[in-house]
Amino acid sequence: MTTTPLRTIGFAASALLTAVAVAQETDFSSATIETQQVANGLHMLTLVGAGAGNIALSTGDDGAVIVDTQFAPLNEKIRNAIRQAGGSDVKFVINTHWHGDHSGGNEPLGTAGAVIIAHDNVRARMSTEQVMAAFNQTVPPSPAAALPVLTFPTRATFHWNGNTVNVYHVANAHTDGDSIIHFTSSNVFHMGDTFVNGGYPFIDNGSNGSIHGFIAAAESVLARSNAGTKIIPGHGALATPDNLREFLNVVRTTRDRIQSMIDQGRSEDEVVAAKPTAEWDATYGAGFMNGETFTRYAYQDLKE
Repeated sequence: MTTTPLRTIGFAASALLTAVAVAQETDFSSATIETQQVANGLHMLTLVGAGAGNIALSTGDDGAVIVDTQFAPLNEKIRNAIRQAGGSDVKFVINTHWHGDHSGGNEPLGTAGAVIIAHDNVRARMSTEQVMAAFNQTVPPSPAAALPVLTFPTRATFHWNGNTVNVYHVANAHTDGDSIIHFTSSNVFHMGDTFVNGGYPFIDNGSNGSIHGFIAAAESVLARSNAGTKIIPGHGALATPDNLREFLNVVRTTRDRIQSMIDQGRSEDEVVAAKPTAEWDATYGAGFMNGETFTRYAYQDLKE
């Protein structure tokens, strides 16, 4: 199994829906971008020292394409990492979903001329004020330059840098606007926050997320995978299909246990007390999204 540093999971989980505050309050001066080659012309960029979502970078004669943008204050560090990996100016940005730790760097790239692409619901949410009850936070609308200018309802296909890139929507998982990006020629996926390698997923009930969607997303990627497939998770280390299968087992088993207790008429607190995630809490529950929090969000989703 690919291991994920607890500091990455811990901070990343707490940053999922507090990205605006994090970007304003965090000193990113000492943070660095770690670059890992995933395939020819394809890299994963990971923030070390402050925690954020993973970026996929495609480089080649057609120009640079990135999946997700992390936080705006990191833009120059990200651009430097892109140049060091052989990339030029960013031509396209694909957002896996609307949360600020994945779209917070859109504005400077959009201002510089990058075309931003995402599911229809990403633009809809970024265009309007969002209330995140789970964190007692209100997120204002994003600036115009940060908004996706090309949106799609189900899927889009790009032919770029010698790669066929399939982008497809999965409904509803982490949010109601999740997309999975499949670099088919390279046998690489970027799953956004529909997959956290080594941690529990965050079901954003306020954005119509659903535990069923996490299961469907994992199943869809595994159906398109083989032993050589590499998977870039929303957070955590570069993964294999085996890592994703383990994640799927955790999520599916937890869902089934909670659903069974709901069917028996148990309350949320009673389900939490039963500890349906107990055997994974030591490894998956090290950060904000611990076993209790994951159980509560899953219960609330399933109860609806």
